[in-house]
Amino acid sequence: MIKAIIFDVDGTLSETEETHRKAFNRAFETAGLDWHWDQALYTRLLEVTGGKERIRYFIESFGGTGAPADALDQYVRTLHATKTEAYTDMVSSGKVPLRPGIRKLIDDAAERGFRLAIATTTTPANVDALLSATLDGTRRFEVICAGDSVPNKKPAPDVYELVLKKLELPPAACVAIEDSRNGLLSSVAAGIPTVVTPGIYTTGQRFDEAALVIDDLAASDFEAIYRLTSPAE
Repeated sequence: MIKAIIFDVDGTLSETEETHRKAFNRAFETAGLDWHWDQALYTRLLEVTGGKERIRYFIESFGGTGAPADALDQYVRTLHATKTEAYTDMVSSGKVPLRPGIRKLIDDAAERGFRLAIATTTTPANVDALLSATLDGTRRFEVICAGDSVPNKKPAPDVYELVLKKLELPPAACVAIEDSRNGLLSSVAAGIPTVVTPGIYTTGQRFDEAALVIDDLAASDFEAIYRLTSPAE
């Protein structure tokens, strides 16, 4: 039997990726840049995890002009900070709901005594804003590892390994809930059986390594999640 459920945030708890995209574009406009990330481009950029990493990847791979080559790191950090402010303003307005079935799963798991945790590459401010607007804060989650808490972001297993360390649990005692292939590869590399519930930006990705794929979490049987065990078991 599992003892803990570890949730990803963006695309998993909420369809936040579209809000992120709009926040990036608002930050670009504020900075006087002529960059615009439409949905098709953003789908490609989501192959890179982490907001600062995504901006740098765009500059280096798509020819984003206007960024100073001699001070790129600081420029990216400043631009990303503007984006984070725009994003948290949007989320705090209460217009970004949880995905269908997520609240029910969290409530049901908590009632059954499962420990809850978060493993995400988004910044702590983004996590706090979303949880404050949708779940009355972070109190439901015993452990939250976010942003730059580890040196390597998903698909590296670092963030999940840190969560496991803080929970003091082995991988087989946990289940991860993810929405993307990068997230799936991260949790599986940490040895955690993983449920994937694809989002609007990830529905076409491959999830061969998932223990379970659930297209509609609101209509799912949570017992199937609670019964999952590690492939090594």
